[in-house]
Parts: sequence; C-alpha cells; structure tokens
Amino acid sequence: MKSYRNRTSGFTLVEILIVVIILGILAAIVIPQFTNASQDARKNSLTSQLQTIRSQVELYKMQHLDKLPPALAAGGSDGAVVWADMTTKTNADNTTTGTPKFGPYLQAPPVNPLNGFAGVALTDQDFGSGGQQVANAGYGFVLNAALGKTWATSAAQGYIYNEGDPSDVNNLDVP
Repeated sequence: MKSYRNRTSGFTLVEILIVVIILGILAAIVIPQFTNASQDARKNSLTSQLQTIRSQVELYKMQHLDKLPPALAAGGSDGAVVWADMTTKTNADNTTTGTPKFGPYLQAPPVNPLNGFAGVALTDQDFGSGGQQVANAGYGFVLNAALGKTWATSAAQGYIYNEGDPSDVNNLDVP
C-alpha cells in the first residue's frame, strides 16, 4: 500500500518575498513612464490650446475692426475678466446690444495646464518660439498687444513655454 502524506498547500515566505521584490522592480520601471506621459499630455494640451487661442484672437481682430478684445489688451490676473470678450457674442464695435453677430470665440476662459493660471500678462517683447525668462509669475499667458501674439508660461512660471523645442533647458516642468 502506498502511504500518502498530508501536505497543506501554500506559499513559503521566501516565495512571497521573491514575488514582492519582482513586483517592486516592475513598478519602479513603469511608474516614471506614466509620470512623463501625463506631463507630455499637459504640454500637448497647452500646444493645442495656444493654437486655438491664437487663431481665435486673429478671427476676433478680423471681425472687430482689427482690434484686440479690450480686456485682453488690458491684461490682468483674473482670467474670467480678461477672456470675457472672447467667450461672449459681440457686435463689430465690441458692444453686446441688439443681436450680436460675432463670437463666442472660446467656450470658456483658457487655463494653462502647466501651472493652472488663466491670467494674461502684457509685454512688449517678441518671444518667438519661447524659452526666454520672464518676470510674470502668477500668469498663465503672456500677450504682446502690439503684435497680437500670445504665449504661455511654463510650470515654473518664470519662463515662456517653448512649444517648438522640448529639449529647451529653459522649458522647466517643475513648479
């Protein structure tokens, strides 16, 4: 006759530790990739948002006698006020009386996904593709009213977001 031993099934402590170590190594490899992906998604969102803002500001100027929205041209840290003219229907002379024909150009005031600010700082500089340092902390966007050009500030808010060169050292991602 064969003798059968009663053996309880289960994992030993060593086996469990090996599995935990392997899972830890995999997590250490995968988690930083997700962190970079979310930052890249914010940058791509901002790039798309800037293209929309620029084209809609140009459309506004075409329909409003080549003038920028008054509140946008005045700038300010309150994004809802600054972008108000772009989110309502207006006439060619920027009034809202009667039945306005133009707009709205934006559904809501834009918020910079890199730093969470919607305000607009005014400048007389032309930043080109970006990367330069600015002294406008607390603003999401920078506008040159004379040129009608708009840029975004980086997460560190001390630099212009350079959407054209992701390797730019001035394009700081850390707040």
